[in-house]
Amino acid sequence: MGKDSQVIFDRNVVEFVTVAAEFCKYLEQAEGLRRPVFVDTTLKILPLLYLKATLLPPCETMGEDMPEQFVTEETYEVLRMNLAGILAEKDDYLDVFVEDMKYSDQPITRYISEDLADIYQDIKNFIFVFRLGLNETMHDAVAICQENFRLYWGQKLVNTLRALHEVRYAQGELDEDGDEGEDMDDELNSDDIFS
Repeated sequence: MGKDSQVIFDRNVVEFVTVAAEFCKYLEQAEGLRRPVFVDTTLKILPLLYLKATLLPPCETMGEDMPEQFVTEETYEVLRMNLAGILAEKDDYLDVFVEDMKYSDQPITRYISEDLADIYQDIKNFIFVFRLGLNETMHDAVAICQENFRLYWGQKLVNTLRALHEVRYAQGELDEDGDEGEDMDDELNSDDIFS
């Protein structure tokens, strides 16, 4: 077995691919979900995605060409708008973990929907290339996804997780049906994430 095959068939890579595919599928099918259910499920998927990304074996790109990009601007924008519609007035949050904060005394507004769409874009491109089944491009997709996680979407994920935590557990907040957010666990259990 070649070096590329050793990496792409590593148990941690297979588990990351599984979680990444479920994350993408969930966001693609989220339209029409109630905000409490969406937030609760996303709070369960994101830590798992983060954990599986940290367990990827170290690897470097082998080819010189960048893998094909699958997510178009239109696909990205439709997903972002769907997520913004679910989150409504809870979509924005103040982010202090951005490079621009070094030069500003004002917090910077970010959007959960945009962050999730950014993470989705990178993960979906990875899944698309991985499913092509070509060992070298699969290996390179793992290396690029790992690098992008380290430099880009890993931090977005934890920032988004913090913002979603605030939406889910803010004291005195009511969901759109007027119910306390504490009862959301009755509607969804962890088996629903991967069904």
